Amino acid sequence: MRLIRLASLFILVLGIVTMSNGGIGGGAQAQSADASQDLENTLYLDLEAGRVVIKLRPDLAPKHVERIKELTREGFYDGLTFHRVIEGFMAQGGDPKGDGTGGSGQKLPAEFSNEHHVRGTVSMARSANPNSADSQFFIVFADAPHLDGQYTIWGQVVSGMEYVDGLKRGAPWANGRVADPDHIVKMQVAADAQ
Repeated sequence: MRLIRLASLFILVLGIVTMSNGGIGGGAQAQSADASQDLENTLYLDLEAGRVVIKLRPDLAPKHVERIKELTREGFYDGLTFHRVIEGFMAQGGDPKGDGTGGSGQKLPAEFSNEHHVRGTVSMARSANPNSADSQFFIVFADAPHLDGQYTIWGQVVSGMEYVDGLKRGAPWANGRVADPDHIVKMQVAADAQ
């Protein structure tokens, strides 16, 4: 009986370790290698602290991915801030006004999917109107199942999540608004990177 309990405990611990490392096969490192093979659907988000690599998901949100790439190639995101960062939840950026009220001026129809918001998921921010996404996006720090099916997922961080983790946090009483926010140094489609 004791041997069965120990074996069960070992299997449980092994399962938890495997899941927390992104599964068997290297997790983010394996995904990073996959992302680098499709440079047209890989985004480099350069922060002051380092590079974040995002695998784009045109299979989930083709219109959003197309628009993100278009804005990226225009240099729209370069110099913008992560104006809203909530501890344990998410970091939001992509607003040219830097206060959560700005955008590019082109609204996108919702492309909700059955994909889950897990650590490193990149989704579009929006107002109460599901079809109001524009240029603002957020990256979740931890699993956020309450967002599933309500926000358009268009990417997944495959490397550099530690740099997202290092972004300055906003005050809880200010809904996460950051007083002196970190900036996006440059955002590029990997196929265009120099």
